[in-house]
Amino acid sequence: MNTNNDVEAVITSFNQKSMIYEAVHSLCCQTIKPKRIIIVDDGTTDEISIHILNEIEADYKIPIPLLIIRQSNRGVSAARNTGIRKTQSPLVLVLDGDDNLEPSFIEEVTKILDKTPAMIAASSWLHTFGVLEATVRPTGGNVIEFLSHNCCPATHIFRREAWKQSGGYDESMRNGFEDWDFFLNMLEAIPNTYVGIVNKPLINYRTTPSSSNIKSMEKRLELMRYLIEKHIDIYKEHITDAILGIEAISISRLYGWEREMIHSKLIDKGFNDLSNKFIESPSYGDGGMAAAVRIASVHNKIR
Repeated sequence: MNTNNDVEAVITSFNQKSMIYEAVHSLCCQTIKPKRIIIVDDGTTDEISIHILNEIEADYKIPIPLLIIRQSNRGVSAARNTGIRKTQSPLVLVLDGDDNLEPSFIEEVTKILDKTPAMIAASSWLHTFGVLEATVRPTGGNVIEFLSHNCCPATHIFRREAWKQSGGYDESMRNGFEDWDFFLNMLEAIPNTYVGIVNKPLINYRTTPSSSNIKSMEKRLELMRYLIEKHIDIYKEHITDAILGIEAISISRLYGWEREMIHSKLIDKGFNDLSNKFIESPSYGDGGMAAAVRIASVHNKIR
């Protein structure tokens, strides 16, 4: 068996039924397998999920040493920290129990980490499945790139020493963005480092309307306020880059909406209520009025 003794995998699990099988199976099928798998059961209450975890624990056919740690429900950050504390290898892979990996994930991600000492963590693009079939292309980057948005998936491989120096995951963050905060922690703690990305979709990311990632968007402003205030020194140092990064995202989305509205006009399709309200009363000072003028110009040309 081709094993990388430098990598241990931590899977977090909470009421995930048979999905946890898929996560474990994807690690067992890696072209280069981790030294050990640690599953942290974060207070599972579902009887089926408990039974499945017991079956996995008793399965002698699993080709990788496996440890299950059970604790009361304390959130994904606490579960990850619990598992990471049990690791001894210099590299740690964190994986959510409802996701799984393509067979070459560990091989390809550790390859770029081995080549680049300044790279403190690395991951890959994602293939989303479930309600959304898509390829998502995070970019990675240094601390400046991470000020405006999260640039790396929660599933990634990081240097254990960086986790130790940064203080680990913030266990008070139970509503989302804990992975974004973790990357900022590491990049701040160890200057002149960055996060790398393999430009292939090697993570299979399950999408549902009720997922924690979707729900966290409902509290995005509240969570961003916490992040900015927690990392205020680095935001102050790079305030221009942070604001311009957020503005670039805003402009891109506004242009996308504008093009969609223009297309609707060109094919003589009506606007929805939100778009009609925007045309009737455009936002001011953020490029909204300019977008409305361009849309109205197209409308006047085709009348």
